[in-house]
Amino acid sequence: MRQILISTLAGLAVIACSSEPVAAPFEWQTLSGEPTQVIAHRGASGERPEHTLEAYLLAIEQGADIIEPDLVMTQDGVLVARHDRFLSTTTNVADRPEFADRRRNDDGRDDWWVEDFTLEEVRTLRARQPRPDRDQSFNDQFLIPTFEEILDLAAEHGVATEPEVKSPGHFTSIGLDPLPELVRILRERGLDSQDAMTSIQCFEPDFLARLNGEVDTPLLMLVFPMQALDPDVDPRVPTVSLDDMLAFADGVGPSKALVIDENGNDTGFIAAAHERGLAVHPWTFRDDQPVGDGASTEAELRRIFELGADGIFTDFPASAVRVRSEMNGSTQ
Repeated sequence: MRQILISTLAGLAVIACSSEPVAAPFEWQTLSGEPTQVIAHRGASGERPEHTLEAYLLAIEQGADIIEPDLVMTQDGVLVARHDRFLSTTTNVADRPEFADRRRNDDGRDDWWVEDFTLEEVRTLRARQPRPDRDQSFNDQFLIPTFEEILDLAAEHGVATEPEVKSPGHFTSIGLDPLPELVRILRERGLDSQDAMTSIQCFEPDFLARLNGEVDTPLLMLVFPMQALDPDVDPRVPTVSLDDMLAFADGVGPSKALVIDENGNDTGFIAAAHERGLAVHPWTFRDDQPVGDGASTEAELRRIFELGADGIFTDFPASAVRVRSEMNGSTQ
């Protein structure tokens, strides 16, 4: 018995002497106290042509919590995923002679516009990577998906969606108001409640205010520095004030320039939004576009996570998931 006791004490002594101090777990400053959610901006758009099922699926495989489709309307009133109304930069439409006569000028730009194409015609196009410095090897392979196809993919894999309605004022002005179709889809799929696996974002407050009267789906007001419109305005002032958006929004999606300055300093935006109960989802973090001299996207992500962003938009979900896991004391 004495021999066993001595051996046990010796073993405990070795453990005590060799143990490293255990770091305290990282305390997330999000509204929920949970780790920041990773939102795949246009899917894993850094590695695949944006707004394709393949880009969304890759993002899901990389661990994204939410996938983000931008929504525009076809001539026959179908919501499809494109970042812009014009099609030349993200599809092969310019190489399609049968659509040559569709090119027209709109607000000073000569292009092909999604509202001039039916869904059947859009489905004949193929997606392209719009950034020349990114992988072009997947060009002309993937279809342009509908919003409902994206929701099907998200439901199959158990991830949330955070669609952005693009230019609703313009579409409404030409008789293609996206609100009724969006509401129909949300209601039919049971996504019209506060606990839905989706939230809707938009840069136009009037559209969100209208939508707020139709569904209980969480809504996020997208904002950027007002200085972009008026150089004399303080760079910390957003295009819509936090107090004004309280009337219809549950959260805010600010340009990251509103959240941290070029040196990574906290502007106080997240804390101010949290005081009002608004979730904060800053945009956009890109591995190939670090901010500031000698800056790294990883350092930028860590800073945003430390400040308590509730979700972040990124073109490279794998990197954000990795940094989050490291901060959370996990390798998964």
